[in-house]
Amino acid sequence: MTSVFGHDVRSDLLVLYLAETGAVFLAVYALALLGVAQDTRINTLDAGLVAVAVALCCGVVVGASGLYRPEVLSRARRIAAGGFVAALLLLILTWLGLQFLTPARDPFSWSMVGAVLLGSVLGVAVARVGCSTATRCGLLTRRLLVLQDAPPGLPAGREAEAVRDFLVPVFMPIDAVGDGALTPEWLKAQRIWAVVAEPSSLTCTMRERFRAAGLRILSPDELDECRLNRVVPERLPENWLLTARGAHSSRFGQFLHRCLDIAAASFILLATLPVWVVAAVLVRLDSPGPILYRQVRVGLHGKHFTLYKFRSMVVDAEAGGAPRWATRNDPRVTRLGRFMRLTRIDELPQLINVLRGEMAIVGPRPERPGFVEQLGRLIPHYDDRALVKPGITGWAQVNYPYGASVEDARMKLAYDLYYVRRRSLFLDLVVLVSTVRVVLFQEGAR
Repeated sequence: MTSVFGHDVRSDLLVLYLAETGAVFLAVYALALLGVAQDTRINTLDAGLVAVAVALCCGVVVGASGLYRPEVLSRARRIAAGGFVAALLLLILTWLGLQFLTPARDPFSWSMVGAVLLGSVLGVAVARVGCSTATRCGLLTRRLLVLQDAPPGLPAGREAEAVRDFLVPVFMPIDAVGDGALTPEWLKAQRIWAVVAEPSSLTCTMRERFRAAGLRILSPDELDECRLNRVVPERLPENWLLTARGAHSSRFGQFLHRCLDIAAASFILLATLPVWVVAAVLVRLDSPGPILYRQVRVGLHGKHFTLYKFRSMVVDAEAGGAPRWATRNDPRVTRLGRFMRLTRIDELPQLINVLRGEMAIVGPRPERPGFVEQLGRLIPHYDDRALVKPGITGWAQVNYPYGASVEDARMKLAYDLYYVRRRSLFLDLVVLVSTVRVVLFQEGAR
């Protein structure tokens, strides 16, 4: 794993991203230069700038299509669907970019669009073949020294699972670690990346030896946090908030996040304004009742606020007054409401909450007071998610499907607390890119 601005990213996927970006840049740059003789409007500098812009955009659209997710790498049908979506998004971005950059007096260059798409496809294909070969040869795997006894019959299965995760464990009983064992030379020869052990089982001498060899020392819980990008609420220490980034944002950091929220919300609102008009008319025609649905939610530091959504359920869906979990094929959802939920159109009015300062673009989803009170009694650290503003999208939303039970709420909290612990602008960007995938492939909606 590699830490990028506090967020742990799988090293093989990071290498894949860098390889694809570099390969796309070289391919597009070469194709642009080959076309210089036929198109005098493009010089060497312009070709380089176009290649850089395309390479960066390509990485974003590939990520937005879900093609960097580990579970997708071995699914041919999902790769094909993601590749088609990525190509379509890149085509749209290229067309818009050239429309904006091409002077009005010059004809639009469809040859450049073709060169961009061809170069991107070639670059991504070459990079993926190269990284796949390197993975099979073991060049991108991480070897872990696990200081514990390997239970009989389990190591093979755990090793097989770890290989899929690109983490290969090397088990060693803690009793076998003597003064002369685990020398830096042996550790480097075994290509050990990190040591996994219970903190109480390591002596000061062991820690110094491992640090001298440049190894990372992880507890089993820390390894799971790095590998799965979530935490276990029941195992968090009471003082974990002392090192949580989300709980200790500086005033400048808060100001920067607020400025970005306002800018993003304003842009999305203006870009989707026609969708608002159509959705409002269709909601009115589809079923009797108000266009907007208002509901009290719990926000920052437990404060209540009114959340706005396009109404997707029938009126009096909770006539009894008690909150109810949404279920698959919920009969309370209207015909139009089901479509709006799949496409997340019903959540567009929450941009008003963002502009009012009650929500952020990225953050834990705001829950209803009744659920917060119930879940706070059942799940440790549940109230800690309110240390950051709730968001329209969030780390839990892009990693776990819609929650409809206490166990679902516990799993989503594991991702929310990871976000509170590792919050950064980079992680916000990862969430926003992943949200495109969730919306396009309709993941987790009910």
